[in-house]
Amino acid sequence: MFRENAGNPDTWAVEVEDLVKRFGSFTAVDRVSFRVRKGEIFGFLGPNGAGKSTTIRILCGLLAPTAGRALVNGLDVARVPEQVRRQIGYMSQKFSLYDDLTVEENIDFFGGIYGVPHQKRQERKDFVLKMAGLEDRRSSMTGVLAGGWKQRLALGCAILHEPPILFLDEPTSGVDPIARRSFWSLIYQLSAAGRTVFISTHYMDEAEYCHRLALMNRGGIIALGAPDRLKEEMSAFSILNLESSDSLETMRALESVPGVEDVAVFGAGLHVKAREADSTQEEIRRELARRGIAISRLEAIPPSMEDVFVALIEQQERNTS
Repeated sequence: MFRENAGNPDTWAVEVEDLVKRFGSFTAVDRVSFRVRKGEIFGFLGPNGAGKSTTIRILCGLLAPTAGRALVNGLDVARVPEQVRRQIGYMSQKFSLYDDLTVEENIDFFGGIYGVPHQKRQERKDFVLKMAGLEDRRSSMTGVLAGGWKQRLALGCAILHEPPILFLDEPTSGVDPIARRSFWSLIYQLSAAGRTVFISTHYMDEAEYCHRLALMNRGGIIALGAPDRLKEEMSAFSILNLESSDSLETMRALESVPGVEDVAVFGAGLHVKAREADSTQEEIRRELARRGIAISRLEAIPPSMEDVFVALIEQQERNTS
């Protein structure tokens, strides 16, 4: 369970303490505690089923917590969920758009749902169309838009009412890498304008874009901090990037190599966690040569977010087994 110093309450957009959500005998969120600063891009990283979406739905006032306390913009989500929903924007991976409406009609609809004052609706609509790059597609049916365009439209609809806090629940699932990069550019613009952005993802590369991260597994937070700091905590180990003529046989061979702590598939090769880089590389070369396995690449590299996450999950599994 992770806690942070309280600090000035005006600093925090989201405050969570000992949050629990159970569905029958299943605990989806297990005593989670964290805080999110105003204007911060805060990431929830973890595999499917880790508890990310459930936590976000509680913070959005869509689910009642079983126990614990959560404040969003100073409002208690369990006591005044309706007020919370008026203070936030929410975007899910399904985008919540109506395919049988045009782009402009979707914007008009959500402007009404969010209670945007009539005198501001045209101004807000123009802003969304420009931000999403959809000015020339305002009359297009939403259902025919490519995934990246739908994604930007959904983000625009979520911020029509200018909420101070934005919750994005795996919003980049199913869109291509170019659309994902473009989407993150918009997120940075929103953060620079003072909005708090709370985003969940299972893409490891996206975690690097966040100011701070909470790594979730089995309903709990297993690490919390800035991406660079989390990677620094692996400094007791070295990561070796290994590519060979036979990855499967290489993994089997590494089980007996002194100094190898762990091996994980990474792209076309393997990431090897080692206590000491130089001596372990020599042991690896010796063992693979003995087995007739050719090495095309073997070098020490900085740990990636995926290396950190895999190491932390394995540590948790060992501690609970």
